[in-house]
Formats: sequence, C-alpha cells, structure tokens
Amino acid sequence: MTESFKNFWYGSFDPAGYITVDKPPVALWFMAISAKIFGLHGWSIVLPSVLFGVGSVYLIYQLVTPFFGKNAGRLSALAMTITPIVVADSRTNNMDATLVFFLLLAVWLLVRSISKHNVWLLIVSFSLIGIAFNVKMLQAFMILPAMYLFYWLAANESWKSKITKLVFATVGLAVFTLAYPVSVDLTPASQRPYVGGSETNSELELAFGYNGTERLLGQTTGTGGTFGGGMNAKSQKKSTGGPGGGKMPTAMKQNGKTPTGKTSKNGGQKMPTGGPGGQAG
Repeated sequence: MTESFKNFWYGSFDPAGYITVDKPPVALWFMAISAKIFGLHGWSIVLPSVLFGVGSVYLIYQLVTPFFGKNAGRLSALAMTITPIVVADSRTNNMDATLVFFLLLAVWLLVRSISKHNVWLLIVSFSLIGIAFNVKMLQAFMILPAMYLFYWLAANESWKSKITKLVFATVGLAVFTLAYPVSVDLTPASQRPYVGGSETNSELELAFGYNGTERLLGQTTGTGGTFGGGMNAKSQKKSTGGPGGGKMPTAMKQNGKTPTGKTSKNGGQKMPTGGPGGQAG
C-alpha cells in the first residue's frame, strides 16, 4: 500500500493489486501513511492505533467531566486506559482502536452541538459515523439509534427544528457513508482489485452481505466460509467452493476461471491465488 496509490486507495496488500482486504481501507490508510513517513517497522504500523487509543481516553474524559466533574472524568479515563481489550487493540494493527476513536469523537461533537445550538457540529458528528462506516462498516451504525434519541431528548428546541437539523445530519451521514463504496463499485472491475470477501466484486455487497447480514446471522467465518453444524450443516455438504463449504465468489466463476490458480475443465486461464483477506471480526 505504500508503493502504489492504487493499492493504497483500494486497500490491497499484495503488490499486484489483485484483491483487497475484507474491510474498507480508512484505518489502513493511517497505517500506510505512518509507514510511509517513518519507514516500514512494526511500531510505525501500530503507531496510529496507539494514538487513536490515547485520543479515545481523552475523549472519554471530555465527555464525562462537564456533567459529573473532573474526578469522575479522571476515573472514567482511567477505567478505559486499563481495560484489557482497549490495551490489546491499541497495541495491534486491528481497526477497532480507529473505529472507537471516530465513534467517540462523533458523540463528543454531538454533545457540543446541543450545548452550542450549532447545526454544523451536528452534521459533522453524523458525518463522522459515515467515516467510521468505512473503517469497519455496519458496526459503526450500532450507536446511531442512541445518537438520534439523545439529540431528540436533550436539544432544547422545537420539534420542527429538531427534525430539520436531523435531516441535514442524516444527509451528511449518507454522503460520507456511501461516497467510498459507491466510487469503488462505479469503477470498472478491470481497473481495480477484486473486493475481498464479496461474491459479486461489490463494496456495497461486502458491507451489507458478508460484513452485514451474514455475520449477524452467523453464516460466515472470517475467511468467507460457513460454520460447521447447526443451521449451516446442509449447506456445507452441498457447497464445494470456499473454506468450510463457503461459496465461490460469483464474479470469479466466469470464463472457466477459478481462484485456486488451476485451469478448469473448460480451459479457462490460470488465475493467481488471492491476496490477504484482511482482518476478520
């Protein structure tokens, strides 16, 4: 990603730019920029996660202090600092530290927008959720119901004003959510890497399929296969595609090609094996 803007933009780890990771690349962009500035080292890849982790602790302090005082703010910040999963994620190149930071920043701006009666802060707040969507997709939307409800109950305005401002905020959310995946899907497939984790080479299908309903219903693993036993046992027996009985991506079945690097019976051309599939979870 540090040697090719194409790989950087699409989040493709392999030098040939054959396939992307199974998440949007926003979190990876920070890691690639850090590696470009400081060189490719373990610490330079992890540095953005560390900074986002520290930033999240500061935001927790800023969120709690105005309502409950400095002591409560310090205790809250300390609690987050020593939470094992926070420490673990802030020391790795996982995307969770980046996601949490953007979500907390969005909530902090939401609170500020209410206290200052500033619609632009509200729009930026919801737009940040759209950016967070392009970190780890639908996981970012989990706090949206609480944000809408909090603004509706806390804002000291008429209901018409609340609706109007929330409509503008939702437009900002939609724009920043869809800008990247739509731009990828509108790019001809021959001019970009294959969208890893998807069956139709679509970023939107990845978001609402593999990383959306399929994970919610427990139909996939991190490698695109199905879990053994239970409701998927029959599908495992019938399917012969990906790991654990997962289906072969539809877009990679055309013209007799398979993603295994072998020539099919129909005489299709050989294709290289897929690049890194990205992080699961």
